[in-house]
Amino acid sequence: MLSLEDSRWNVLKGGYGVVFDPRPFLLRLQSGRVVDEAWRELWENLHHQGDVGVASYAAVPQLVRIYRDSHVFNWNVYGIVATIELARDSKSRPIPEWLEDSYLGAIDQLAQIGSKEIMRSRREAYEERAILGVLAIAKGPRSHALILTDYSEDEVLDLLAAEGSQ
Repeated sequence: MLSLEDSRWNVLKGGYGVVFDPRPFLLRLQSGRVVDEAWRELWENLHHQGDVGVASYAAVPQLVRIYRDSHVFNWNVYGIVATIELARDSKSRPIPEWLEDSYLGAIDQLAQIGSKEIMRSRREAYEERAILGVLAIAKGPRSHALILTDYSEDEVLDLLAAEGSQ
């Protein structure tokens, strides 16, 4: 995992293809202060219209660590991790070798946490879909992860109805 003190953060690019240092927002999440604003900035800058960058990948292990240590449910971590990973597939964006183990390990760790959380209590549908999306990524059916994370239940039903009418 790239340490929050590592100087490489200063040159990593985010979803816009420009340098984005997510550390101030990661630290806000870690401290529990101004969490909504931190999530807005991370969503805005780590992913943009299907694009991600190395800063996006480097943020994932930190996001999972912060989430694991917080013991407070937040669907955003599942949603943003799934979004970053699925965007990586869409345009063949390789993970740098120096980051690959911690990045993929973080996704696996989040899936393990999610497998417990999904069974604990009833969540909102979008929250459950975000968790299930990460589980699908970790277990392999990535196209299912895309459906889970990108489409609401009503949208899936509309797609099925349209297919049935053909």
